[in-house]
Amino acid sequence: MHVSVNGVRLFFDVEGAKFVPDGPVMREKPVLLMLHGGPGFDHSTYRPAYSALADIAQIVYLDHRGNGRSADGPREGWNLAQWGDDVRAFCDTLGITDPIVLGASFGGMVALAYATRHPAHPAKLILISTEAAGGSHLERRVALFERFGGPEVGGLARRRFLEQGGHPDQASVADWVRLAMPHYTRVPRDPDMARRAVSRPEVLHWFTRPGGESRRFNFFPDLHRIQCPALVLGGEDDPMLPIESQADIAAALPPHLVQFERFADCRHGCIQDAPEQTLAAIREFILRPK
Repeated sequence: MHVSVNGVRLFFDVEGAKFVPDGPVMREKPVLLMLHGGPGFDHSTYRPAYSALADIAQIVYLDHRGNGRSADGPREGWNLAQWGDDVRAFCDTLGITDPIVLGASFGGMVALAYATRHPAHPAKLILISTEAAGGSHLERRVALFERFGGPEVGGLARRRFLEQGGHPDQASVADWVRLAMPHYTRVPRDPDMARRAVSRPEVLHWFTRPGGESRRFNFFPDLHRIQCPALVLGGEDDPMLPIESQADIAAALPPHLVQFERFADCRHGCIQDAPEQTLAAIREFILRPK
């Protein structure tokens, strides 16, 4: 399905009903709005793993502008402020109120842009394997990739994070996908996941271009503006966005609002390596009274 938001047609999909029969009443479920990673991917990376939450929430999957099945819009709009504003406008267009917004990796950056720019809008935030400022803990990333993938993968990580300024050229992207990406998770991913995803590499190149936003954004000065409960999750062995990045977020958020969960022997995204623990933590957080 598509909807026009801020001048761009955005694709979204819905899993589960908003109202379900419960004895003499129709019970209303909260909306869990899923913001996918990337940039340059689509919401399919969340499926089917997060479908297990459809019994307690209506799950809405959104493809960001320039990503997945959504329209591009001007490239100047491929930035975190615009992606964050799109989340608010998307909810307003569809009549979604008090959403629980989940973002993993790049999706967590979009969630932070949205929550700091529209702090009264979300009911809750779930931030997984993400960072609040671009280019955090780069030496730690290199060390972890070398630990898991050996000198060749460590060399790729060193060039990407320390020498190329976060802007991989086309040849190094191919090497990265082939050699480094298998180490994002401890448990190998289903190869069909990549096959069914809609890949849009042009938005990744824009975001990571020299002088681009991937190394410049910084939400730390505005994290105090967040007003809703926040669940921060991370894997202790995440080589892409190390656990220190999530610890930094948890430390900067208002302490009475934040819950920080660290998963041992777990890498990027949490759901692949620790599915039971990840879903249990999210389920408890969704069901907990605000």
